[in-house]
Amino acid sequence: MAKDILGEAGLHFDELNKLRVLDPEVTQQTIELKEECKEFVDKIGQFQKIVGGLIELVDQLAKEAENEKMKAIGARNLLKSIAKQREAQQQQLQALIAEKKMQLERNELKISLY
Repeated sequence: MAKDILGEAGLHFDELNKLRVLDPEVTQQTIELKEECKEFVDKIGQFQKIVGGLIELVDQLAKEAENEKMKAIGARNLLKSIAKQREAQQQQLQALIAEKKMQLERNELKISLY
């Protein structure tokens, strides 16, 4: 009966028979919620660490990919310039062959005239 009167006044006894303002069940739920929140915050912290590591790894891979891309572009440009050099060299050699043929024909003509 005394408990009912105190309960109506918003006062309760806990498991140690101490007088409390909150209902012991509400107090227990509050403690459980607090523990769950702490666990959640810890898990969020772990998640942030993992994501941070992942972001660093992806950034590093992106830099390496960019470096490889630049190397490939440089190699492609080098191949293009080598191809142009060979083409120019081929044209020079063809011109030299044509000149030598003309000289040979002139020499053959001179010989046939003698």
